[in-house]
Amino acid sequence: MELTLLGTGAPLGLPRPDCPCAVCALSRGPAARASTSLLVDGALLLDLTPGAALAAARAGHSLVGVRQVLLTRPHDGPAVEMPAGLPTAGRVPDGRELTLISGHRVRAVPMDAPGTGYEVVSAEGERLLYLPRGGAPAGLPDDHRVPYDMVVADVTGRPDALARLRATGAAAASTDVIAVHLDHDAPAGPELDRRLAAAGARAVPDGTTLYVGEYHAVPDVPRRTLVTGGARSGKSVEAERRLETFPEVVYVATGGTRAGDAEWAQRVGLHRERRPASWRTEETTDLVPLLAADGPALLIDCLSLWLTDAMDRAGAWDDATWENGGRQALAERVEELVAAVRETRRTVVAVTNEVGSGVVPATASGRRFRDELGRLNAAFADACEQVLLVVAGQALVLR
Repeated sequence: MELTLLGTGAPLGLPRPDCPCAVCALSRGPAARASTSLLVDGALLLDLTPGAALAAARAGHSLVGVRQVLLTRPHDGPAVEMPAGLPTAGRVPDGRELTLISGHRVRAVPMDAPGTGYEVVSAEGERLLYLPRGGAPAGLPDDHRVPYDMVVADVTGRPDALARLRATGAAAASTDVIAVHLDHDAPAGPELDRRLAAAGARAVPDGTTLYVGEYHAVPDVPRRTLVTGGARSGKSVEAERRLETFPEVVYVATGGTRAGDAEWAQRVGLHRERRPASWRTEETTDLVPLLAADGPALLIDCLSLWLTDAMDRAGAWDDATWENGGRQALAERVEELVAAVRETRRTVVAVTNEVGSGVVPATASGRRFRDELGRLNAAFADACEQVLLVVAGQALVLR
């Protein structure tokens, strides 16, 4: 099944008309995106974009053979003129199926938001799922456990839609996930590619022709990732973003609760509000058993609080205790943690603080914590496939 993406942007396109934002400024020339529209085997057009006929011609195709035009949602972009000769555009009621003269079977998939998704199956059996902007499946066909060969969806706007597909088996490790409906609230260029790759997805330029069912190297999601950065740098947001397309996540909060500390309670509350409702939370500093067990992805936030607890247990704040066994006890516990990270079969994203670039702590205990956290970060990073440094909300790939 041949799929040509005539457009991959939001209804207003990218750059948006008269928008001065940085993403729109960068989305020029080859990086510009028209409203999302898909041409399937030259016979089926999914959604319309201004200048559809010209877009098809630029991609080396014609709309002359189109026998069906289907819309995913009421059009809310610029006015669109129907190219001459095209059949009237319409939508299929949820759950209904069309069989086209070309041999394609098209089934309407209900969404949890206004709009319709479409499952397209070719005469040869290749399976494509196309989801509308801002939508996630509210119900899948009975045979949904057969993974789709390709999913074309609003990955940046509704990452949970991909998580749902993975949870039901409708999207597997081999499914080619293409991000469309891209707007200026998503980053441009290499940063977009990096974020999508972390979700096992990719974006392609307008006019790209893909072959559904053809082998494609799906982006490899790192098993172990360390995200470091300063206070309020955005490192926790970056860590959460990396797992938002996973069907299950265990959020490991190492800070626990602090009775009577309203500011800490507010911080914890903000973190909880950001997390998907499907995520499960465990408040513990006992990380080794979690890493050793099988299960869903882990988000550990954060290692600096884990170290505080470990140093408390080792008596690290008392100089005499530190020198008489405390230092060795802490080193052994760090070594045990790093070994568990190396051996884990779970996907792990861990957050830590970068404290070695600021003012030298005024106390011996403060300097001891800074030094030990630096050693822990280095050892943990050495066990990870990917290491990110977050500065001012921007993630820099160190490994």
